[in-house]
Amino acid sequence: MGYTLWQSFRHAGRGLKIVAKTEKNFRIQLLIAVLVLLAAWYRHLEEKSFIILLLVMALVMCLEIVNSAIERLVDILAPRTHNFAKEIKDLLAAMVLLASIFAAIIGFVIFI
Repeated sequence: MGYTLWQSFRHAGRGLKIVAKTEKNFRIQLLIAVLVLLAAWYRHLEEKSFIILLLVMALVMCLEIVNSAIERLVDILAPRTHNFAKEIKDLLAAMVLLASIFAAIIGFVIFI
């Protein structure tokens, strides 16, 4: 039996609550996103620049959620007993770090 649209939104909302509650990096990224949005509003950025900022912020936060989900999966399947478990987590962290660095560069270019 499939979910209703409302149930899907409830599950997604619950996922957002989980990541916001359990992942410090996600909370930091969310705070930075709010500050960037306030700066964009204050500077009256043009629509295209604003959309680009929204996209890169969404990308970083979505990748953080993917990172958290896969890390939990790795913990279930290979809880620190397999050499690849640590490597998988390091690769996931590198993915989010790389996206964050490029998001910051894009932000600086837009604001400067």
